Amino acid sequence: MSNILIIKHGSLGDIAQISGVLKDIREAHVNDKIFILTTFPYVELLSKCPFVNAVIIDKRLPRWNFLYLLKLKKRIASLNFSRVYDLQNSSRTSFYRKYLFNITNWSSSETSIDKKMSKNDFDKDSVLSRFKFQLNNSNIKTKFTLHPDFSWACADVNKIVNQFISKKFILIFPFSSPQLSHKQWPYYNELIKIIKSNYNNIEIAFAPGSNELKNLNKIDAIPITIYNKALNISELAGLIKKSSFIIANDTGPAHMAAHLGMNGIVLFGYHTSPSKVSIETDQFKALTVENLNNLSAEYVYSEIKNRLKLIFN
Repeated sequence: MSNILIIKHGSLGDIAQISGVLKDIREAHVNDKIFILTTFPYVELLSKCPFVNAVIIDKRLPRWNFLYLLKLKKRIASLNFSRVYDLQNSSRTSFYRKYLFNITNWSSSETSIDKKMSKNDFDKDSVLSRFKFQLNNSNIKTKFTLHPDFSWACADVNKIVNQFISKKFILIFPFSSPQLSHKQWPYYNELIKIIKSNYNNIEIAFAPGSNELKNLNKIDAIPITIYNKALNISELAGLIKKSSFIIANDTGPAHMAAHLGMNGIVLFGYHTSPSKVSIETDQFKALTVENLNNLSAEYVYSEIKNRLKLIFN
């Protein structure tokens, strides 16, 4: 039995997205012990992941913090890893490979692409296709990489749902990170009004993040919290799975919804394309415009009304 290291620092959407990759790596190393190096926000979640055995925290302190880097180096060296799968593929993990971790057998996009292909060209492909290429280059069969299943993350949220919801419900994600305000569609209340005028047998809810609790009164929907605190990632995954339809900005919960097999729509502006971030599925579709401020609630409703009829009529 060998020790295997996977590196994935985040974000939330990225963690949901690698579910298939983790399963493929697990099946290739069925008798090995798999560790994952990640950041603090994802330790609790990844501790529940059936495809890994243990979690190591990387505080990602500045590179001039030599004491921290030395401590991390000793921790990694003590576990005698035989192989690394770098799923972060960042400048930081490239630094780890070259200067910090003395592990020869290292799989990353940087080590996978040949000299005929530039990394810039490689990065233009979809994220899941890049992971498939990386794993195939490491002689791993990729049965699950292109079809992530995040259901392992779901907590039982029946008590939470029953506290707030009494009917089938649409779950919306109307916010975005403050630094990514360009991803935020501004007309959720208008869309909610249209949906409510057409259906009286459904409810509309949202699950605010910890930095969104101050904005509860800005959305005309049911806020779902636990003792006025945000749900954790597993509870959020469970809530998404219990909903009947998802409407979201391009944020972490949208990626969770896509890889939980949900029916829904995600709204994209100019920042990237749905294909590049591998978010669309048979049921979870993207609506893309150049400027989200010019996307009307009426148009969004026209794009989803037939799907809503099938679910709620």
